[in-house]
Parts: sequence; C-alpha cells; structure tokens
Amino acid sequence: MYRVCSGVASTPPRRARRYTTRMPAPDARPLAVLLMGPTASGKTALACALAERFPLELISVDSALVYRGLDIGSAKPDAATLARHPHRLIDIRDPDQPYSAGEFRHDALREMASITAAARVPLLVGGTGLYFRALMRGFSDLPAAHPELRERLQAELERHGLGALHARMAQLDPLAASRIRASDTQRVLRALEVMALSGRPLSELQQGRAEPPPYRLLKLALVPVERAPLHARIAERFDAMLAGGLIEEVQGLRARGNLHADLPALRAVGYRQVWQYLAGELSLAELRDRGIFATRQLAKRQITMLRAELDARWLDPEREDAHTRASDALQLFLGNGDRVQIS
Repeated sequence: MYRVCSGVASTPPRRARRYTTRMPAPDARPLAVLLMGPTASGKTALACALAERFPLELISVDSALVYRGLDIGSAKPDAATLARHPHRLIDIRDPDQPYSAGEFRHDALREMASITAAARVPLLVGGTGLYFRALMRGFSDLPAAHPELRERLQAELERHGLGALHARMAQLDPLAASRIRASDTQRVLRALEVMALSGRPLSELQQGRAEPPPYRLLKLALVPVERAPLHARIAERFDAMLAGGLIEEVQGLRARGNLHADLPALRAVGYRQVWQYLAGELSLAELRDRGIFATRQLAKRQITMLRAELDARWLDPEREDAHTRASDALQLFLGNGDRVQIS
C-alpha cells in the first residue's frame, strides 16, 4: 500500500534496471582491395609494390587488357612484370569476341573466390569504371549473348549505320536510349540483343540488380589533384607507344581479316585512332593529337566516375608518400582481418 504524508501519496522506490549491451558480431566476410584510378596514374606500379609486401593476388579490371594481341596500346604489363606478379583476367579473349561487364563480374567473382580459398586477398586493379560498378553493384540477370543474333545486328549496323540502330532502340525503350550514347556501338547492340531475346525493355530488366559481392572492401583511388602532370604523362606514354610499335601492332590486327573497327577491342583509345590512320582517314600528326586528346578525355571520365565512390580513400600519385599511405591503409585493413598474415 502507498503511505500518505501530508495528504500526498508517495510511490514505492523503483528497482534499478539492468541494461545489457550486445556487441555486434564480427564481420566474417573475406577481404578484398580495389585499386582504381585514371589511365596513366601509376596503378600497376602501386599494385605490384603492394603485392611485394602483402599477401595479395592481382586481378585486372581493364576492358582492353582482356584481349590477346592488344599489348602496346593498352599499356599491358610487360612479360617480366607478369611473371613476378601475375594478373588474372588478362589475355582471356580474342579481339573478335566482345566481352561484357556482366561477364567480367562473373569472372572476377570466380577469381576472387579462388584467391580467398588460398588464404590470400584479391587486389583488383584497373581503370574501367563500368567493370568496378558491375562488381560492386551488380547487374540484372540478362540473357546470355546470342552469336547468331549478334551477327545479324552487326550486318544491320554495316548496312544502316549506328544512328539507325540507336533510333530503333529509342522506339523500343526510350529510357535505355537516353542512358546509352548514340556512339556506343557495344551497348547499343547489346541493348537490342537483350530486348529481342527477352521481349522486354532493357530498362525494365535492369531494375532488378544482383547482390553486391560478399566481401569487405578497401577502396583506394589513385587520383592526381593537379591534372597537368597527368596530361604530361599521357602525352609521353602515347608517344612511347607510337615509338614502341603501336602502328605495327594494329597493322597486324588488320591483316587478320576478321576484325573491324566497330569491335569493342578496336574501339579502345589509341587503337581506334591508329585504325583510322591506317584506313587513310587521319594523318600521322592527327593520329597523335587525337590519340592524346581521347586519352585525356578518358581520364576525365574515369575521375568523374570515381567521385561517386564516397567511401574510397583518395591518394595523389604526385605526392612522394602516396605508396606509403596506400601501404599504411592496407596494413590497417588487413590487420583487422583474422584470416590473413602480413609478412
């Protein structure tokens, strides 16, 4: 019963409540590292330096390096580098075989699982933003490539031009057409292929996304604060490619007889301009100027795409401590894991 003092009822004392705090379960996902950046920013050198110290295996994230025979213009690591630090997903396709971002995601996840099973950590290095996005955010379950249909679409492309095919796509799926540039041959053909196979608009199919990869990710973005040094390296590297046999490399590809300028492999920066030069559409001076300009534009797009990666750690390659900062970040990341040993 309550006691009454001076006409006011007093309440009985409350018992102290016990609060328990549940600690979150440790994150059991395996570790993976993404090393991103624009072309000519020094990603390969940094990846190899990190692999010297840490238990890493490298996976290439580059839409040109997947093709055999595209060595000089793609800045493919040389034989000595690949012997010491093998890169998975290099030289896995012939130039006459298109390779999609969806295929990359499938292949990269397979290689990552293989590396993780060996108690090591995958480091994915490259500059193809579409591949990184496919890996991190996934794609919807689209129909597989259909060689016969693709051949028919390619024949239509040669007869009517890319503009006509993009216009057809706009009629079938205006939203997809607004997202795909009229100059992007690979994506236009793929969109028409998917819609023909599925009977549904591409934009509708893309609403369902695959699950993100089951990894804890450290994202490193090697991006210069000042553009002038990057532009200088781009020009120097393109000149070195020309001096190192880029034109002769493309001559050899043309001599095969089964390749054409609209293939994704040969639309890569540098290869596209050399192909035009060999076709008599450009002078040597124009080849150089357009190749350098196209590479600079590519770097600009890559940097713009990286700005959306808000959880990435940005490193300026022009700073002397860039490699040290990357190494420190990686040591901290790996040190928080429980399945890898740092040498």
